[in-house]
Amino acid sequence: MNSVILSARDVDFLLHEWLDTDALFERPTFAKHSRETVDAVLELAQAVATEKFAPHARSNDLHEPTFDGTTVSLIPEVGVALKAFADAGFLTAGVPEDRGGGGLPTSIISACLAWFHAANTATSGYALLSMAAANLIRTHGSDAQRTLFAEPLADGRFTGTMALSEPGAGSNLSDLLTRAIPQEDGTHRLFGRKMWISGGDHELADNIVHLVLARTPDAAPGTKGISIFIVPKYLVAEDGSLGERNDIVLAGINHKMGSRGTVNTAPVLGDGAHTPGGAPGAVGHLVGEVGQGLPIMFSMMNEARLGVGIAGTAVGYTGYLKSLAYARERLQGRLLGAPPAGPQVALVEHPDVRRMLLAQKSFVEGALALMLYCSRLLDDAVSLDGRAAEEALALVGLLTPIAKSFPAQWCLEANTLAIQVMGGAGYTRDHDVEQHYRDNRLNAIHEGTHGIQGLDLLGRKVLLDRGRALGLLVARITQTAERATAAGGSGEGYAAKLLAMTARLRDVTTTVAGAGGGAEVLAEATAYLEGSGHLVVAWLWLEQWLAAHGKEGDFYDGKRAATAYFFSRELPKVGLWLDTVAAHDGLTTTLDPTVL
Repeated sequence: MNSVILSARDVDFLLHEWLDTDALFERPTFAKHSRETVDAVLELAQAVATEKFAPHARSNDLHEPTFDGTTVSLIPEVGVALKAFADAGFLTAGVPEDRGGGGLPTSIISACLAWFHAANTATSGYALLSMAAANLIRTHGSDAQRTLFAEPLADGRFTGTMALSEPGAGSNLSDLLTRAIPQEDGTHRLFGRKMWISGGDHELADNIVHLVLARTPDAAPGTKGISIFIVPKYLVAEDGSLGERNDIVLAGINHKMGSRGTVNTAPVLGDGAHTPGGAPGAVGHLVGEVGQGLPIMFSMMNEARLGVGIAGTAVGYTGYLKSLAYARERLQGRLLGAPPAGPQVALVEHPDVRRMLLAQKSFVEGALALMLYCSRLLDDAVSLDGRAAEEALALVGLLTPIAKSFPAQWCLEANTLAIQVMGGAGYTRDHDVEQHYRDNRLNAIHEGTHGIQGLDLLGRKVLLDRGRALGLLVARITQTAERATAAGGSGEGYAAKLLAMTARLRDVTTTVAGAGGGAEVLAEATAYLEGSGHLVVAWLWLEQWLAAHGKEGDFYDGKRAATAYFFSRELPKVGLWLDTVAAHDGLTTTLDPTVL
């Protein structure tokens, strides 16, 4: 029976028929793995997600975390699921072998994580934050920090958070005020308030490792004066045993419209609620060097941005599958021209319902291709040498803003369409799709809004190294178009449309670069992000079309239909977005705010 959580068949197609994952196992980095081991891991992910995560997804939403002023309480199924996740080895499956992990390719880990997010994105959030925190400490921490904090994170005894935002400093971290005062023993005492911290307190683990951004007394203003500290909920002794409670407590928890099962908190550091060592102040351990907080945090943040893309993709995907199953079963109305007394037909028989289902399919399967492609680039970066590895890193850097934002925007649109397909039923809590919409809505804000991703892409990424990464992307798009042209048939038409729009992107980017990136240009960064994202996904749909070319069956016919939809209905939108960027008419920069 096909799952309505995620399509194992699609995952298999993308990994093996398109991305040729087997080729990775011929490289020394991944030589210990094989198609058989990978398939076993994917099957395990599907099983754990289906049996331990999916059953409490609705309960997670209806019975969100509570805070009594001292303790955060969650439904018990969350802890059971996270233990199953850890016991199955997923916390370290993607960690390199020389760091104590399983050494699986990132593309395989991403496919596994898609199963968990699709099954229950709120519970998955705790595990993903812990994985990212452990990776940051492994990469930038000292040997002692790796032993005392990364290892317990890796085995599930501790969980992790990213404590960045503050009540007065959300996206603009240069304004954060949390202070870190050096101590004689080499630690720091932290004082300040944080806001919107997912997983910031609970009883799911023995300890919580907060990665906190703060300023030392003589820190430079702006982002250059920010450092990063490990602030545990309970102090950890040199032998790994837990000590007294640290001076970090909650002012309260935030109540969100979706992903309610992931507790979201407002922590306070150093108000004297606890006095570790007999003094107020949250004890923190500096990671790396003073003033290197943001560069270090971005190693975790970029991982988190790809994680948000996977989450958005997965939640959109499961909504699509559930609305498709409903549309195939629900009898409603008759086809145009049918006799009034004739039998009703399934929703899927109506052309407009098919349009909405095909749109969802094009968004979610295109987004999954995007996420796995970015993951494969990370695999190439660690398993190839020299120029090939450098090119892979440059491309994934360019694509990260798109990979974060396209799923957050367009898989959310898929969730909207899923509700519409199901009509009144979709709007009720009797079905999952309304929750999926609410759960997915946060991903447009998580780890940087669309506007921030657009500024990153247009203001930095496409102009880095004289546009080298964009040139690499264009070269790959051109190669795909050449293959599609050679394949003939509809591939030739798709190639022509893709090349024309790619040329338009290059022209507009050149214009933007010549304008020097002024306020009027950057005001249209979101339009540039949207246009670039749709162009990239169109390219990846043509890649999927080529992987399906000459193959028969409903699955491959579905890939061809989705490609046709995206090229005829979605790719033309790119031109409109790029026109907006090229015009940079100053509408929003010159607008008097009083008229709003």
